[in-house]
Amino acid sequence: MEYVVSSIDLAHSETASNKPSIIILQLDTPGGLDNAMRGIIKRILSSDIPIVGYVYPKGARAASAGTYILYATHIAAMSPATNLGAATPVQIGLPQTPSDPDTQNNEANTNSAMERKIINDATAYIEGLADLRERNREWASEAVLGGASLSAIDALEANVVNIIADDIDDLLKQLNGYSFMSNGQQITFNTNDATIVEVSANWRQELLSVVGNPSIAYILILAGIYGLIFEFSNPGGGVIGVVGAVCILTALYGFQVLPINYAGLALILFGLGLMITEAFSPSFGVFGVIGAVSLSIGSVILVDTPEPAFQIAWPIIVSVAIVSIAFVFLTFSMLFKSRQQKIVSGVETLLGETAEIESIQEETILARLHGELWQVKAKAPLKLGDKVVVSSISGLMLNVIKKSEH
Repeated sequence: MEYVVSSIDLAHSETASNKPSIIILQLDTPGGLDNAMRGIIKRILSSDIPIVGYVYPKGARAASAGTYILYATHIAAMSPATNLGAATPVQIGLPQTPSDPDTQNNEANTNSAMERKIINDATAYIEGLADLRERNREWASEAVLGGASLSAIDALEANVVNIIADDIDDLLKQLNGYSFMSNGQQITFNTNDATIVEVSANWRQELLSVVGNPSIAYILILAGIYGLIFEFSNPGGGVIGVVGAVCILTALYGFQVLPINYAGLALILFGLGLMITEAFSPSFGVFGVIGAVSLSIGSVILVDTPEPAFQIAWPIIVSVAIVSIAFVFLTFSMLFKSRQQKIVSGVETLLGETAEIESIQEETILARLHGELWQVKAKAPLKLGDKVVVSSISGLMLNVIKKSEH
């Protein structure tokens, strides 16, 4: 939305001598959020510069929200092999939870009433746009109520669009001399020797378009969380932690333009928490498996819309689940192996080792072990040269057993 609205604002900010006579809005979209769509349409309707909506290039579409936007433009154009329609709104909300039959009936009635309100509102909205631009009102209603779609040729025949053009040059050629009524005034285009100025997205808008991709935002937030986990478990220079925090904030920036289901996000965080618990407090894989399942379910329902363009790619979800499970079990196996290995550091390494009595002075008995002299204590009498085995350690005192007794 920001790119479209800011581009229209930029055209209106030009001086009178440089002000464009036409704005061509190129469309190729599977749809979008209702708030973004209405923001774009409001700016189009308030524009005193005629806006031509053009579904381009060949193979493009103006589906769902794109249909409303095309209806709002002063002139609607399409290139061959394009289509529009399927404008039925999709309600976004939390997933339903099981309940008793009476509650389910009440919820079904409430949901049906809410769906009717949303669809009726959308129908009235697009019919108002159709009346404003004197286009096919009946088909606009059918696009919302029945999800109808039209090809470019059919749309022209049904008075849904005004022009079919092969490219921008062909569009400008057909617009030359074209007249239409706007706000009670007749406007006639003069596109002879027209100069085309393309308005490109700035770096911020390009960044938003990238991180607004559900799959990219999903990978960023997982990478960020894993980065923070690694930093907290192995404090160091802080670089990985900082990178993780940047990834999370960038993902949240992208999520603002997506229909996020917060129950899905909570399941993802819960699953990661269980896998972390498994890594640090092994439970024979129970927490890890449940965590991976929770992560997978949360990933599937994270973006709450049936539009394929806004879904997280299945291969990415499956890959993340497999990698997460592999990480948990790899960590568990390493911990298990480490517990089976012989201790190689600390005073515990002395247990079971053999020492030799080297000095006996009254009640002080010293034995040499690993090149060091230790004070030892034994129940049986000891003499110089006796071999003893360390049975336990009490501070700096070794409790030993005479080897002949061991």
